[in-house]
Amino acid sequence: MKIIKDKKIIEDNWTHIADDDKIPKGNITVSLSRWKKEKIKLLARKENTGIRLSPSDKVEDIADDLEQISLVALEFPAFTDGRSFSHAKLLRSRYGFNSEIRAIGNYMPDQVFYLVRVGVNAFQLESPELLDTALSTMNDFTVQYQASSN
Repeated sequence: MKIIKDKKIIEDNWTHIADDDKIPKGNITVSLSRWKKEKIKLLARKENTGIRLSPSDKVEDIADDLEQISLVALEFPAFTDGRSFSHAKLLRSRYGFNSEIRAIGNYMPDQVFYLVRVGVNAFQLESPELLDTALSTMNDFTVQYQASSN
């Protein structure tokens, strides 16, 4: 599967695993609840581990672990739920997270410009045919009046 990362379309090398799935080799993301239950085991892996945050999760729950996390995937269950925008902003500005923040789930390409503004630097779209459209929206506006994370 292809994704957008740092304004380029690339091949994704991460696997999102469910809470009851066996942990495979390779780069994986797990839910916050699985991270809390299996943190020591996950940190002992040689491959990279990331955390998926749902809109109802709290960013402060992973604040002390951010140096050990390679990716935070922010879930968008519906394009109308903007709480993950706040998660991205907090990760970048309050907690100084400099690794990958990826938007996953149900959001529109029109929202990509605004997600970049709050610190998201990777995008996994539900429809891969929208990658070029989403990439083009990153340049929709040339002037911004508000401060941002990008």
